[in-house]
Amino acid sequence: MSKLAIKGGKPVRTELFPSYNVIGEEEIAAVTEVMRSGILSRYLGTWHKDFFGGPRVQEFEANWSALFDCKHSVTMNSATSGLYAACSAAGFGPGDEVIVSPYTMSASAMAPVVCGANPVFADVDPETYCISAETIEERLTERTKGIIVVHIFGGAADMEPIMKLAKSRGLIVIEDCAQSPLGEYKGKKLGNIGDIGVFSLNYHKHIHTGEGAVVVTGSDYLADRLRLIRNHAEAVVDAKSKDQGVEYNGDLVGFNYRLGEIEAAIGNSLINSLEGLLASRIENVRYLESKLAGCDALSFPKLESGNRHCYYVHPITYNKDVSGVHRNDFVDAVRAELAPCRLREAEGVLCSRGYVRPLYMQSFYQKRVHSVFQNASEMALRSYEPGSASNCEKAFNDTLIIHELMRPGFSKNDLDDVAAAFEKVLENVDDLRGK
Repeated sequence: MSKLAIKGGKPVRTELFPSYNVIGEEEIAAVTEVMRSGILSRYLGTWHKDFFGGPRVQEFEANWSALFDCKHSVTMNSATSGLYAACSAAGFGPGDEVIVSPYTMSASAMAPVVCGANPVFADVDPETYCISAETIEERLTERTKGIIVVHIFGGAADMEPIMKLAKSRGLIVIEDCAQSPLGEYKGKKLGNIGDIGVFSLNYHKHIHTGEGAVVVTGSDYLADRLRLIRNHAEAVVDAKSKDQGVEYNGDLVGFNYRLGEIEAAIGNSLINSLEGLLASRIENVRYLESKLAGCDALSFPKLESGNRHCYYVHPITYNKDVSGVHRNDFVDAVRAELAPCRLREAEGVLCSRGYVRPLYMQSFYQKRVHSVFQNASEMALRSYEPGSASNCEKAFNDTLIIHELMRPGFSKNDLDDVAAAFEKVLENVDDLRGK
């Protein structure tokens, strides 16, 4: 057995891993064309043909709808904006409660707050790391108006029982698909199962436009509200109502959540590459998992028939009872064996102990000085207490490992080095324990 790098031995790899950069000459040409046109945005915040944005924005929305099998696609300047708009379109307001995940990016849970509603945290499933019908049901009250389901890491939540529960209670379901573009659940594309789906186009995603998002829905009513909220609704609805004979109840507050022509042009250029990039992730993960199949301390996502995982990151469940070493010590040792990725050198090796800290541990929920908490129910307050989501806390503290060392551009030799680092540490756990 070779000596562990963390103990002074030679690491498995010192050469930088390849970068993940989807921007190429076609995208540069698309941006140049927009720049030469002189039209970087073509929105008007009034009821006008340009209310819907410029030609590239509208083309991108049409292309997204075709690829994702959805009726309406509405671009936004970020997925955060998309989530805020989705909650507003759903009609969430003061006194309402929305069930959310504690194990996701903070905006997924903050979106109801923007509408004056209270987020209520439900625990995650220990295998998918998504909220489930069982954990959601435990948090329901007569004030519950909606559910935000996050398909975390690229894997689908178990949507069938969630939708059955939601329909029985008349709840709006928003799917946060920021990490799961072209993911599938029982053969149906994620984002199309609930009432609204939100996709991200920011820097770290499968394809990106710098910043940006697409919100999808099958509802004409919700699509109309999303477009109004995106573009100064309060300045538009009166003229729109008169023009189309449609009455609005005055509840819409508009924002500037608009995507520009440059970002849309990049999106139009990249959208056809998404399927291939996703296929590469899946192939790389399958190869890596096959190399690590004999490592009893590691287990990998189990995919049900008809489900497609997008592997935004590769989640691994770690069993310290098998290895005899705590997850944190194990990850530190693996990181010592490997090198960073190009363009992200400052982040170190892209292998992490767990994911984000459970959101309810943030000072926002612990100190509760925001006015939204003045109307919080006992159920909501209970969901902010430490220990309220035991599966989530266990994943964060003890069991979850995520890494990005499987993205498109990694060769078989690169993946072999990643597998070798995991195997080397497992073979030397006695040394890691200090024996």
